[in-house]
Amino acid sequence: MKPVLLVIAHGSRDPRHAATVHALVRRVRSLRPDVRVETGFLDFNIPSVQGMLESLAAQGVRDVVALPLLLTRAFHAKADIPAVLRDAPSRLRIRQAEVLGPSPLLLSALERRLYEAGLTPDDKSSTGVVLASAGSTDPEAIAVIADIAREWRHTGWCAVRPAFASAALPRTEDAVRELRALGCAKVAVAPYVLAPGFLPDRIARGAADADVLAEVLGPAPEVARVLLERYDAAAARGLLRLTASA
Repeated sequence: MKPVLLVIAHGSRDPRHAATVHALVRRVRSLRPDVRVETGFLDFNIPSVQGMLESLAAQGVRDVVALPLLLTRAFHAKADIPAVLRDAPSRLRIRQAEVLGPSPLLLSALERRLYEAGLTPDDKSSTGVVLASAGSTDPEAIAVIADIAREWRHTGWCAVRPAFASAALPRTEDAVRELRALGCAKVAVAPYVLAPGFLPDRIARGAADADVLAEVLGPAPEVARVLLERYDAAAARGLLRLTASA
């Protein structure tokens, strides 16, 4: 039996968040019908991560890959999720997968959203892009966003600037102004977030003076593929450890 894939989402009071998470999980299931995929939320929504782990254990499940539905390794990936997993029923063998980012597939998903919002590949060289993330107090997470912006710039955009909805600067509106000052013919905002909610709404408000505002990544097919890549890597690492100790 393959390990159950437990997608761990943050959760939100905004109903759009859970709806988007469930849409993404449905896409993952459609790509890999041989893998059981479940969802647990850290806060606000049900089922909770702990409740789902207890349910899986009660059903006789033994192996679980816990996958943080996060784009960077910040506090939730480093502290909150490991703490919840440590309290899981002892019968479960749990492997925590890596977070989704960075990944070339996510850059492809960002471009998909920009083209869906009205840009074309011919606009690339004259368009400046704001890579707008939720933000974090974790220096590692901030550095990753800056690295992604630099990498994305090398694919042909006029310029790419990182921005943050909270905890770090610059804000989206500041990055939009900077790209205008650089002389970019168009300015687009690409939210580097997975689901709608309070901070993505703040990004949208900051994009008021941009020419294009893309949708959140949501259930983009590239995001689903990244989830499965992380699942397969975690499952393989577990199998290698079991083989080595056999």
